[in-house]
Amino acid sequence: MPSQASIPTAAPSTPVSVIGLGAMGRALAGALVKAGHPTTVWNRSPGKSDELIAQGAVLAATAREAVLAGELVIVCVVDYDAAEAILDPLGDVLKGRTLVNLTSDLPARSRAAARWAQEHSVDYLDGSVLVPTSLVGTPEALLFYAGSRESFDRHESVLKSLGERAAFVGTDPGLAAVYDLSLLDFFYGSITGLVHAFALAKSEGVRAADLAPYLNTITHILPLMAEGSAAEIDAGSYPGKEANLAMMAVSVDHILHAAQARGLDVSHLEAIKAVADRAVERGHGADDWTSTIEAVLNP
Repeated sequence: MPSQASIPTAAPSTPVSVIGLGAMGRALAGALVKAGHPTTVWNRSPGKSDELIAQGAVLAATAREAVLAGELVIVCVVDYDAAEAILDPLGDVLKGRTLVNLTSDLPARSRAAARWAQEHSVDYLDGSVLVPTSLVGTPEALLFYAGSRESFDRHESVLKSLGERAAFVGTDPGLAAVYDLSLLDFFYGSITGLVHAFALAKSEGVRAADLAPYLNTITHILPLMAEGSAAEIDAGSYPGKEANLAMMAVSVDHILHAAQARGLDVSHLEAIKAVADRAVERGHGADDWTSTIEAVLNP
């Protein structure tokens, strides 16, 4: 028979309040309920809590009532203007609690919110959700947190109910937004390129479905490219041993002309070419493509 010390014990539950029941807010609250945390919810407009109540959540009549019910308060609304409108009158009841703001906005807004929290003696974590609602609460879900390290450590088990990949990225409360926007910068640039590639193929009579199987040739090398490019950029050194910028800029020019010949929108290609050309003009023609960061940082 196992000793008492070897018997695993369940992680203690923490009362959590979720303010904001849009699609993401509902997903967050649902993950907390599923994980066994007493969850109180509130939303400015009615009618979005029925499914959560059926699962075991409690609906608060007011935002103040919701805050009073939770040790940890999570807010996830449309933007920081909405968050401030809700939270500003609640500084007295938030005092001594931990506020986790998962509303997406700019780093400057995150830092301003952290200053407000400090003025009201509220422990503050700013955060960003990097996955769609369907992945919230799963081992694959990535969420960034920044601000109070003590608060993150104290509530890490609860935060991992929202996503196992709960990453604390620094005490600067704006850093979660920085990571969020930087990754989304990559994402939107990538899917824009994907759509344009399909458009170029389609303009020449090639179906997107016929091109798609071959995209793996490129997507499979992206993780290695990201790692190598990051090292080069951090070192400020861009050796172009395998493929230099001047050569690759010529390839961009070919794509641009092919798209122009078919009457496609080429605005993003023109922007890529302009940055590459500027980097070449500054002496980076023999360097790797990552040297274009110099033209991006100093346009």
